[in-house]
Amino acid sequence: MGRKKRIWISQCYYHIVSRGNRRDPLFIDIHDFEAFFHILRQVHEKTPFSLASYCLMTNHYHLQLRSSNQPVSKVMSLINKRYATYYNTRYRLSGHVFEKRFYDKAIETKEGMLEVSRYIHLNPVRANMIKVPEQYAWSSFRFYISSFEKEQPYMDWEVLLDYYSGDLREKQQKYYEFVRQEME
Repeated sequence: MGRKKRIWISQCYYHIVSRGNRRDPLFIDIHDFEAFFHILRQVHEKTPFSLASYCLMTNHYHLQLRSSNQPVSKVMSLINKRYATYYNTRYRLSGHVFEKRFYDKAIETKEGMLEVSRYIHLNPVRANMIKVPEQYAWSSFRFYISSFEKEQPYMDWEVLLDYYSGDLREKQQKYYEFVRQEME
């Protein structure tokens, strides 16, 4: 029996989770994280998509992703296949890098967009890796609350901030407070 076909809604963002096989690490050192971002740029050039947020953990990653031109499964296939090839080559391994098909769930409301982004950004806090989300280097959160150079062409920084009123600084402060209120 075949797998159930995934539903693709081109205007929706999706919460995507992909986990290492047997919950093994996907990212062992800084080079692995950097390679993943390089792959995101490469795939984005070929098959455009946008991210509202992301967090790369040790043995899994979260993306808040929208693909308007190609099904999300096509984008994810390209990302995961390229990363698996990189990972197996670098560590002289063979076989599956990822546990199974990635998890995906369409996000259809403003509240859902904000809740998913908060969940993603608080992932390393809940895992007791850090105390506050801005300390985690492999998450998009720090870019939302600062004036860092935002060099990631696949990111749509406005999609979450535009849910708030005010100038950029005020929107950033409101988003920061929204994410941090879950920690209190």
